[in-house]
Amino acid sequence: MEHYATAQQVFVAGLVFARVGAIVMLIPGLGETFIPVRIRLSLALLLALVLFPILKGGTPPVPTEVSGVALAVIKETAIGLMIGGILRMFMASLASAGEIMSIQTTLAFAQTANPTQASPSTSLGTFLGLMGILLIMTTNLHHLFLSAIVRSYTIFPFSKDIPLADAKDLAVQTMSRSFALGLQLSAPVVALSLIFNIATGLVGRVMPQFQIFFVATPLMVLLGLSVFALSLGVIGMVWVDHYRDLLAVFA
Repeated sequence: MEHYATAQQVFVAGLVFARVGAIVMLIPGLGETFIPVRIRLSLALLLALVLFPILKGGTPPVPTEVSGVALAVIKETAIGLMIGGILRMFMASLASAGEIMSIQTTLAFAQTANPTQASPSTSLGTFLGLMGILLIMTTNLHHLFLSAIVRSYTIFPFSKDIPLADAKDLAVQTMSRSFALGLQLSAPVVALSLIFNIATGLVGRVMPQFQIFFVATPLMVLLGLSVFALSLGVIGMVWVDHYRDLLAVFA
């Protein structure tokens, strides 16, 4: 290897690959499970080779023992998983909005395979998840992912320990914000469901012989999907703005 790179350069490049690879495996869009692992690993390796020459100063020396090398790799991998995991957590807002709207429109039993998650989800949740990935790519938010990877070496340099307490607080805040945002995004359908259920309840009390479920169920599906379609543009814009604010923490 000395003919091509020094041991110090190989060590630093390996640490960069450990962090970048962990981030690329988790970030939305680039780290989806339907993208072949070899492609993701190739992208991570390419980014690592591009990044490590521009890291000036602060690079640790090569440890004299194998345990030191293993600890350094584990540390960089943990930092990458932390960053990628937090960016992935916010995608739960769209899944939560889809689940809530599916429950309100009686479509909760319509389960489909969600390529952005490990388990099937409702049809609306799957649709919103795919829409989120589309919005990330079309609005160039994936460029901020690359900026976050570069800036992570300023926020989390090689010489500092992993900020476990701050990472825990940020993860809790991100998850709570994602669930709150999911409820906000589903607010139009929830409001329609509340008004519709009150109206059908009154009709059922006034006309006990009226077959309320045979009429209310298809009507609720039609009205719920109509409101969902009308509010889809607003849902996308609001979610993108909140996701851009989250990326500003790293980028």
